[in-house]
Amino acid sequence: MLIGVGLVLISVCCVQLGSVVGKSTFDRADPASVTFGRLAIAAAVLLLVARPNLLAFRGRTWAWMLLLGATMAGMNFTFYLAIERIPVGVAVTIELIGPLTVSLVQSKRFRELIWVLIALLGIVLIGLQSFRGVIDPVGILLAAFAGVCWGAYIIASKQVGQRVAGLKGLAIALMVSAIVVLPFAIVPFVRDVSADPTVLLPMGLIALLSSLLAYGVELVALRRIPTRVFGVMMALEPAVAAAFAVLLLHEAVGGLEIVAIALVMIASAGVAYTAAPKADPIVTGTFGTIVPAHESFDVATCPIDIIEQFDDDDPQNIDPNDELT
Repeated sequence: MLIGVGLVLISVCCVQLGSVVGKSTFDRADPASVTFGRLAIAAAVLLLVARPNLLAFRGRTWAWMLLLGATMAGMNFTFYLAIERIPVGVAVTIELIGPLTVSLVQSKRFRELIWVLIALLGIVLIGLQSFRGVIDPVGILLAAFAGVCWGAYIIASKQVGQRVAGLKGLAIALMVSAIVVLPFAIVPFVRDVSADPTVLLPMGLIALLSSLLAYGVELVALRRIPTRVFGVMMALEPAVAAAFAVLLLHEAVGGLEIVAIALVMIASAGVAYTAAPKADPIVTGTFGTIVPAHESFDVATCPIDIIEQFDDDDPQNIDPNDELT
């Protein structure tokens, strides 16, 4: 149990340290460049590991993988644009509203509306700071849009996980996300890398920390601790993000921002702790996802729900390229 808890803390730290490393790179590279570099490197590594056969996937499976890639692109790109303008901890807090909302909608329990009210209070406090000129309102809107993409990502990741085994779907989605960001990043990326090729190093570090390393650590942790404990601990992400930003970027976080972060953390932990067993939520910090444990996108380690509607061209809804191992 203690080992599992430690692994979750490592995962949280990896994800949020990656966010801080990304922001620290903005003086050398545009946020679009950092986003593309991180996604492209992570995609290249996972494609080599998973080796999916792109021609083997059909119909709705491809549609869900494309949607997953698009939401990943929007989530990462707008998050980096947000932290260029507002503190990292505040951005993570606002973004967390997306998956929190999805988790609450899936629970369908009226009594859990209390967590919505607590989270909304935290967001209102951040909004008040923007009206006072303390926090950039554009940064708040960008973080909110990242949260919307995060929520859509949860829905798409569930569908991909039900249709594609192991890492193949995630690898293809990362490839798609890099392609989606490319039109916005091609000019600044070429410019930034030409001016300073060493900027690829922090991009690779972000891909390692926030995607590859965090994902592997989480898979091990989920075998050692209950998903409810996992979900509660992952609610620490805003606080960890703020702590790393203060220590490494010397970002100032005011009293109201601290209160807002705490409120959203309480709401996230509350959802995880009070959820019904059937929809016991977990949060995967690989890209920062809250999904029910029985709907996790890693079908190699979690049970799979029966899909009621199948692809017309694939009646068993199983891609020939994928076997569960």
